[in-house]
Amino acid sequence: MYAVITTGGKQYKVSEGDAIYVEKLDANEGDKVTFDQVVMVGGDSVKIGTPTVDGASVTGTVEKQGRQKKIIIFRYKPKKGASSKKGHRQPYTKVVIDSIKA
Repeated sequence: MYAVITTGGKQYKVSEGDAIYVEKLDANEGDKVTFDQVVMVGGDSVKIGTPTVDGASVTGTVEKQGRQKKIIIFRYKPKKGASSKKGHRQPYTKVVIDSIKA
């Protein structure tokens, strides 16, 4: 069985036991989180929501809070001597999917 959930403005296809990296959630390591915005549930029979599936939820456990690798933003204006260099690290939450309730 699998499900498509929405969190952080993105959609993820998940199954039980999967580890996904989502936008930062306000939860500590070891906490249980529930995703109520389930767009689709698949398996033997497929349920597609309009826009979400009624009564469906996905629960998971927060395994880790972290930050991704640094990306460099470099802007340069030729012949002007103007440049700027910035770095950014996006925070994330690693969630292990425990169960899918359809």
